[in-house]
Amino acid sequence: MRFTTRLFLVQLGVVATVLLVCTAAFAVIAVTQVRNAAEESALNIARSVAATPEVRTAVARWSDDPGTPDAADLVGGSLQSTALSIAERTDALFVVITDDHGIRLAHPDPRRLGETVSTPFDRVLGGEEVVDWEVGTLGRSARAKVPVLPPDGGEPVGEVSVGFEEGSVLDDLPSVLLAIGIAALLALGIGIAAGSVLRRRWEKTTLGLQPEELTALVQQQSAVLDGIGDGVLALDESGVVRVASTTAEQLLGLERSVGQPLSALPLPAPVVSAIMEGLPLHRVVVGPRVLAVDVHPVRRGGRELGDVVIVRDHTDVAELGEQLSSVQTVTGALRVQRHEFSNRLHVAAGLIDAERVGDARAFLDELLERGSVPIAVAGIERVDDLFLQALLAAKATEAAASGVSIAVGEDTLVLGELSRVEDAAAVIGNLIDNAVAAAAREAEPRWVEVTFFGDGDALVTTVADSGSGVADGRDVFAPSAEPGDDRVRGRGIGLPLSRELARRLGGDVWLIDPGGHGSAASGAVFAARLPGVLRTAAPDTTATTEPTAPRPEEDDS
Repeated sequence: MRFTTRLFLVQLGVVATVLLVCTAAFAVIAVTQVRNAAEESALNIARSVAATPEVRTAVARWSDDPGTPDAADLVGGSLQSTALSIAERTDALFVVITDDHGIRLAHPDPRRLGETVSTPFDRVLGGEEVVDWEVGTLGRSARAKVPVLPPDGGEPVGEVSVGFEEGSVLDDLPSVLLAIGIAALLALGIGIAAGSVLRRRWEKTTLGLQPEELTALVQQQSAVLDGIGDGVLALDESGVVRVASTTAEQLLGLERSVGQPLSALPLPAPVVSAIMEGLPLHRVVVGPRVLAVDVHPVRRGGRELGDVVIVRDHTDVAELGEQLSSVQTVTGALRVQRHEFSNRLHVAAGLIDAERVGDARAFLDELLERGSVPIAVAGIERVDDLFLQALLAAKATEAAASGVSIAVGEDTLVLGELSRVEDAAAVIGNLIDNAVAAAAREAEPRWVEVTFFGDGDALVTTVADSGSGVADGRDVFAPSAEPGDDRVRGRGIGLPLSRELARRLGGDVWLIDPGGHGSAASGAVFAARLPGVLRTAAPDTTATTEPTAPRPEEDDS
């Protein structure tokens, strides 16, 4: 049997099975809906009868009678006529009315009047509405039982039970099932027709080739794609690209790379070198992304078929690493400050314990004047945000080891507090690190100045240093071929990653002044704008806008 014939039969079997399951499900749903409709109808009729004033009055009267009602008095009574009339109008199997002892006051069979009902009635007399399928003296039926309340309110004095015969409930079911069956047969016919069309289309597309023959044609390509990952480039033994996934071209910034030799592609030199040598690259910057590149040689039957290059995007991982590093730096600084503050409190406590209250008071006054913990950042009092203070203090501690001092610019003004501390710390910390590295390579004085500005919910930061500046014509945001040096201007992943993170926030990182010879400042000046990282104070809407007259005692002088 040909493959297309087998495929057609399997498809036909699947379609038939799905239709059978769906038909059964629809049939169950249809039966359930019909039964639910019968129960709902019985409940609505029972509620309507139980709410009728005449019924409530008559049932309350019979319930007040301590004796058992006589069937002869009930046959021609108002309750019996009402129940028979409603049953006839609604095609109900029965409408039964009872008192609070379950005695039938109305029943389709007059011989049953004055007798106790055959089904439980305790829950109804307790005030509940009961809907169920039960077997009574008239057979199995969908019935609803509703309590009858006295005219003046109070506890139930009887019940109204309305039922529909099971056979009458399912009268419409055959037509529903017939419609479902016709739809299923129609769907089966469509499936057969579609399968036939697909079968002919398959044979036309493959020129009548069977799967075994097609497998032989794609064996080489399948071998190349054995190591497929996030993005893949498949090279033949001569270094020509034969397969390039969309993800790989996007990550590497390539277009129409299939058919081109690897040396002709606009790839960074480290990537080309790693591919040619068959060595992995764990961290390389290509455009705005940080990538990992793995190279897997492919051999089959002792023959080298080429290489598979797997490209993975590690940009988010690198960003998280930068954020974590900045947060860890700030955490360490806060831990040191906490320890120092604790030591000073111990000193104050010791002075008090030694009854040297005057010395303790002078010591505390000194702490209030210059701060509890000394921070080697000039002008840090201009920064109100505690996280920025901790970040500057931590960076100043690190910079001091290289002989570089950090100061806060005089124009600093930030109205608000940081709400996205990780993103801000990653960008600002990287700019400060770059500036410290540049200043540390020059003669004294070595300094870095950081200035903060608030622009709504955006934080604008400028970082200047005493370094030698940026050489003319150099793109400091271009990735370097030296992946090991990623903390110096324009090399590795520092500045490119900071710019990418800022742009994801809707901001940017740029070079204001390259510095160097002929510049007002000796070093370079970088800036970063980070929207959405500041939480500004909400305006006071309770303040009145009406002018207030000055008090008589106020004097303009």
